[in-house]
Amino acid sequence: MQTLVTILVFAPIIAAAIAGLFGRRIGNVASQAVTTGGLILACGLSWYTFSQWTWGHMEAFTVNLLPFIHIGDFQANWSIRIDALSATMLIVVTTVSALVHIYSWGYMAEDDSKPRFFAYLSLFTFAMLSLVTAADFMQLFFGWEGVGLASYLLIGFWFKKPSASAAAIKAFVVNRVGDFGFALGIMTTYWAFGTIQFAELFPMIASHAGKTWEFAGHTWPLMDIACFLLFIGAMGKSAQFFLHTWLPDAMEGPTPVSALIHAATMVTAGVYMLCLLSPMFEYAPVTKNIVTVIGAVTALFAATVGLTQNDIKRVIAYSTCSQLGYMFFAAGVGAYQAAMFHLFTHAFFKALLFLGAGSVIHGMHHEQDMRRYGALAKLLPITFIAMTIGTIAITGLGIPPLGLGFAGFYSKDTIIEAAFAAGGNNGVAMFAWVIGVLVAGLTSFYSWRLAFFTFNGSARWGHDDHAHGDAHAAQGPDDHAHDAHGDDAHGHDDHAHDDHGHKPHESPWVMLFPLVVLSIGAVAAGFVFANDFVGEAQTEFWRGAIFTAPTNHVLHQAHQVAEWVKWSPLIASIIGLVIAAYVYLLKGDQRLGLKVAERKGPLYVFFYNKWFFDELYAATFVRFAKFLGDLFWKGGDQKIIDGLGPDGVSNLSYEVGKRTGKLQTGYLYHYAFVMLLGVAGLLTFALYAFR
Repeated sequence: MQTLVTILVFAPIIAAAIAGLFGRRIGNVASQAVTTGGLILACGLSWYTFSQWTWGHMEAFTVNLLPFIHIGDFQANWSIRIDALSATMLIVVTTVSALVHIYSWGYMAEDDSKPRFFAYLSLFTFAMLSLVTAADFMQLFFGWEGVGLASYLLIGFWFKKPSASAAAIKAFVVNRVGDFGFALGIMTTYWAFGTIQFAELFPMIASHAGKTWEFAGHTWPLMDIACFLLFIGAMGKSAQFFLHTWLPDAMEGPTPVSALIHAATMVTAGVYMLCLLSPMFEYAPVTKNIVTVIGAVTALFAATVGLTQNDIKRVIAYSTCSQLGYMFFAAGVGAYQAAMFHLFTHAFFKALLFLGAGSVIHGMHHEQDMRRYGALAKLLPITFIAMTIGTIAITGLGIPPLGLGFAGFYSKDTIIEAAFAAGGNNGVAMFAWVIGVLVAGLTSFYSWRLAFFTFNGSARWGHDDHAHGDAHAAQGPDDHAHDAHGDDAHGHDDHAHDDHGHKPHESPWVMLFPLVVLSIGAVAAGFVFANDFVGEAQTEFWRGAIFTAPTNHVLHQAHQVAEWVKWSPLIASIIGLVIAAYVYLLKGDQRLGLKVAERKGPLYVFFYNKWFFDELYAATFVRFAKFLGDLFWKGGDQKIIDGLGPDGVSNLSYEVGKRTGKLQTGYLYHYAFVMLLGVAGLLTFALYAFR
């Protein structure tokens, strides 16, 4: 088994090296085959590992491969840790990645840099596998930064496109803010416990729970400080409120990238870290409340913004941000198992929605403005069915008394019920429950809005004008950047098609096959695994991988809440569905949504402009950073260092040479006159010197 998991982890990086270093020699097809084959192998081994853990009663183990960093007492090894958490993440990462690799054969068919693209995909997968199998903080940080690097490369894959390059830089910089806090959290943990090995660290935490730290004249609870700093890292990687601004812009990368990185894997790294570090967070009550509030606010913020967006991928991106909020406040109230369950089910239906959106964009000749869609159900039947399944899954439709529904019904409802159960003696948890129910309704509205806008109503793709659909009247600068061909014009001028007059078409089967597989997961993942993740078999399934304090009975109490609590998210979802159907189906011809946008009400403008966070950050942090950059660059570097240093010496030498060069006139009598002056000077000196 140890050999198999080693192959599992390293297969993607070997494939990435082959495609990246030798792609031009072996060709496009061979590069795609090597990377895709490596991921299919890793995926098969991941499912085998997961099955052995779930049904074969395999015990947790760690494979120590080689020393990583050994400096004095600081010991970090390269290891592979297998337990319930890592086994779950292995199948999430490799399944989505393998399907994205297959999907990309069709989606990236016209691109001229396929070896580079597939190498980046496999590099990302390896970094993510390193992260989820880490046995200590050092390897966790390595994988953490590795996925950040791969994300930068993939978002900016079409580097000739200015918006893609800007989005890649934005994602990289914002994540550096979070990673700075994450690094401080790791340092604090090592300072307090003397180790970064999880196996050594976790047993020590209970005995250090009351330890404090004197700093700046105050006494701080050490565990809360360490966990809060670590949580800042999770905020950046998982795009939580305040550090969320990079995620929607990351849609500038190819759609397969959106599905792989920003829907199912990288952005869930923060949730995974919180659940992995549950032994620490269980003894950090203040930080847990902060996690709960940030998660709830993120869920609300992203849902409200998603109501008004017109770019099909941006709607799904904000949906991702909102669903991550659910996972975070689940961990905040102590329902770590529910957070991981939603992470698991979300991977299927969110990857399905993103790849389905890519199929629509492909069929619409790289158009991704939903206002130019409509009546696509008959022209893209398989994509329509797949995205409808994904929409039902994300909205959590199901029947509470029967316990039957699609994947999101089981995981999201468990989170909402857990928040209510924890709210009995915790006002913060009750706040999260209220937000959770409200966001369930908002999620239903914007998800069905996307579905109705895209597949139903009248065809708007045959027109050249922009005055159709809703919200055009309030179109902002971001939309103008996407109007012509969206982010999927393949990033190159020679691939920017102008095919709006062509009839939409269904995608090839190499793109539809992943949709079919993910549809099965979106339907059945919740029903099949609910008992293991959050049901009666949860203790046997997790086997200590997630720690809950003796006083934490949230998940048990969640199953015993009143019936009206269980019905509340479903009722909210149905209300959202009914309103969306009324606006975009029954009143679609009256352009009810357009009329709302034309009024430009303050609430609509506030939501449409993303709560003005980009403008706020641009006016404060960005402008201040630019001021400092100009000050140190133009004032310090150019004027002082270069001006008084090499540039100054060079300019002085140039001026002296320029002026003295004027003495070289080329006239003989000038030189004779200078010689005469020299002789006179020497004679004068001699007369005075030897008197």
